[in-house]
Amino acid sequence: VQLQACGGGLVQTGGSLRLSCAASGRTFSSYVMGWFRQAPGKEREFVAGISRYGSVTLTNYADSVKGRFAVSRDNAKNTVYLQMNSLKPEDTAVYYCPAGLALRATISENPAGYNYWGQGTQVTVSS
Repeated sequence: VQLQACGGGLVQTGGSLRLSCAASGRTFSSYVMGWFRQAPGKEREFVAGISRYGSVTLTNYADSVKGRFAVSRDNAKNTVYLQMNSLKPEDTAVYYCPAGLALRATISENPAGYNYWGQGTQVTVSS
């Protein structure tokens, strides 16, 4: 699986951005898709994730982004999205969209839970 995140940029505090992540492969719908971010000097951290277990779509969010960010996916387009609203300077980071296969489509908050990583996209929020 090859992944390419895009949509980052420079935005003012309170603004919005929509990140996209296009994936290759014919089994995209089977993958748990995550969003992680890494700020300079900090560890990579979980932001959000989405998966499908049977007919149910599962999502999970870090507490720091709940109510502000929304993750979605379009399996027909092999793409996952992260809508980011009410952005804060502390959201500044490189954002990554890894893919993984997990038992019962569990959304891992640990980077080790994902098998495939691509290039990230920079998000900068100015104060």
